Amino acid sequence: MKYMIMMFGSQRDYDMLTGRSADQPWTAEEIGALHAFMEEWNNDLVRSGEFVDAQGLTAPVHARRVQVHDGLPVVTDGPYPETQEVLAGYTIVETPSFDRATEIAARLAGTPSPEGVSLGRDWYVDVRPVADGRDDLDT
Repeated sequence: MKYMIMMFGSQRDYDMLTGRSADQPWTAEEIGALHAFMEEWNNDLVRSGEFVDAQGLTAPVHARRVQVHDGLPVVTDGPYPETQEVLAGYTIVETPSFDRATEIAARLAGTPSPEGVSLGRDWYVDVRPVADGRDDLDT
């Protein structure tokens, strides 16, 4: 079964990673540690044969939301003040069980971060089965 591990972030997170924030910007070394951790995490999945796909998404400021109001589409440019966090990226794995996919996602709790930035308090990822067909929607 395939599972999507969805990682979330905020515009503030993107700003800190790119040095555009005076509020605790990440150093080049801290960003390098983050990228090295994610590369190793992905490479482990490739080696185990569980990797299917992974993509990071651009900052929320580059997003557009299309909603329907009174039957008409309304487009809003991001970031969205009513939403603290948005999908920042995803990884799809193919594993024999939901528990294994959850175990893989839990390894992300070890993601490095700058001194004083606590990923543990606000950090989360979602793990959801990927529907291969209509029948999967009912389960």
